[in-house]
Amino acid sequence: MADWMSDLPGAARAYLNGKRLDEVECIIPDLPGIARGKAVPASKFARQDFFHLPDSIFYQTITGNWGEAAGEDGFIEKDMTLRPDMATATAAPWTGDWTLQVIHDAFDREDNPVPFSPRNVLKHVVQLYRDKGWEPVVAPEMEFFLVGRNLDPKQEIRPMMGRSGRPAAARQAYSMTAVDEFGPVIDDIYDFAEAQGFEIDGITQEGGAGQLEINLLHGDPVKLADEVFYFKRLIREAAMRHDAHATFMAKPIAEEPGSAMHVHHSILDTKTGENIFSDAKGKETPAFFHFIAGLQTHMPAALAMIAPYVNSYRRYVKDNAAPINLQWGHDNRTTGIRVPISAPKARRVENRMAGMDCNPYLGIAASLACGYLGLIDGKKPAAEYKGEAYDGEGDIPRSPNQALDMFDQATRLHEVVHPEFARVYSIVKRAEYEEFLQVISPWEREHLLLNV
Repeated sequence: MADWMSDLPGAARAYLNGKRLDEVECIIPDLPGIARGKAVPASKFARQDFFHLPDSIFYQTITGNWGEAAGEDGFIEKDMTLRPDMATATAAPWTGDWTLQVIHDAFDREDNPVPFSPRNVLKHVVQLYRDKGWEPVVAPEMEFFLVGRNLDPKQEIRPMMGRSGRPAAARQAYSMTAVDEFGPVIDDIYDFAEAQGFEIDGITQEGGAGQLEINLLHGDPVKLADEVFYFKRLIREAAMRHDAHATFMAKPIAEEPGSAMHVHHSILDTKTGENIFSDAKGKETPAFFHFIAGLQTHMPAALAMIAPYVNSYRRYVKDNAAPINLQWGHDNRTTGIRVPISAPKARRVENRMAGMDCNPYLGIAASLACGYLGLIDGKKPAAEYKGEAYDGEGDIPRSPNQALDMFDQATRLHEVVHPEFARVYSIVKRAEYEEFLQVISPWEREHLLLNV
């Protein structure tokens, strides 16, 4: 036990300093990004190199039902081998005892990475970059709402009650007073993040009532996806300590803007460490434009991965802080693809399409996959958009069904993310959409019941 503990990341060692570790949560993200796995006593974890779960965890829809994606062997729920990535070991500081979480990777019976495991999908895409001598770097932004406890799904979601005793106010973007309203929750978020070894680049109030944004420092795509995966859990736990819920729905409140997971991208040359988006004179390179062209060309088909639910498409509303097309522009927040102001060494491309409801591994993998195809193809993007892109035409799918139709036809995208992942993902998401169609909404009862 002592030798195993000495190899833990620094933050985990600091968290356990002088304490007795009770339990280890062995977890793996499924297609929606839910943590699946099992909790084991620390003494047992010290003796095990792996554990098993059935591959059916990747065939589950968000409701807990299954898509018929098992393949030619049938739905026999074959065991996968799950091995810990000890670099991901981190605290679970909200628990009543001393607990660590460890993310695991999935392998099949022949010890090959399971291709439809989301973390493996992202690793596969990152390796394609590295095979070309490129090192992708990302920086995600996480938007979410703090809302009142919602115990009845039939009830509309309401903003959280703030310190003042009044519901959170909307239209207060960047207000420090608005941030102070949620001070106790934010304090716990900071404390949990520190215990887990995560560095927050900043927290701001967004435009929605009770809507906040957390920015993370740039780094390795898999590491950052791990952090977003962990952050979603720790933010939920912090909110529940204060009689509130944290939600990462793309559009939880009808009258408010939606929540995005904007992803900033830059690519380094593996040999020189230089940003390939800038040349020796600090100018934009052909690779910079090729990456943008890849996003414009392939993102409509990849939208199924970054906008995975019916609710995701409610976010793409004109003039409501979300893009409606894949235009690009410098320092223009109305475009789907934005080039932020930066020094040449930090030149980057921001993909503003992904919703915060996406699986972070799949959202980042989809964006990188599109950029990769752009770099390979060497095409030029459309002309830079000047002015408000909300005035332009929408050029993205408007429903999961339409997005999945485009995804199914995108064979080149499938080769980048892995064809077997594409097969399973499409089946599960179509099953999920069919489940949604079985639900009759309040709008239908109000306007159709007595009028048609």
